[in-house]
Amino acid sequence: MERIFEHPLISFKRGEIITFFFEGRELSAYTGETIAAALHANGIKDLRYSPIRNRPQGLFCAIGKCSSCLMEVDGKPNVRTCITPVKPGMIVRRQHGKGEISE
Repeated sequence: MERIFEHPLISFKRGEIITFFFEGRELSAYTGETIAAALHANGIKDLRYSPIRNRPQGLFCAIGKCSSCLMEVDGKPNVRTCITPVKPGMIVRRQHGKGEISE
């Protein structure tokens, strides 16, 4: 995992470790982390693919103002993963293009 555990100026209060699923893989996260932060800590940096050219996009603004982190979460497309907390058992997938609602 790629997380900062020690810092000279900042202290980290982490929640309990939970598991969630990304494209069939079971991953771990801390409660209180965003989905994007948890994915990044697990080495996943390509979060979605652009609508027109199908290019990979990663975390950009991290405050919910752009569309770089839109992913499908529990079957719902266009979730801003940079501001959405990860939850136990959550199912996350990369989104291709504008996203489609599953039926």
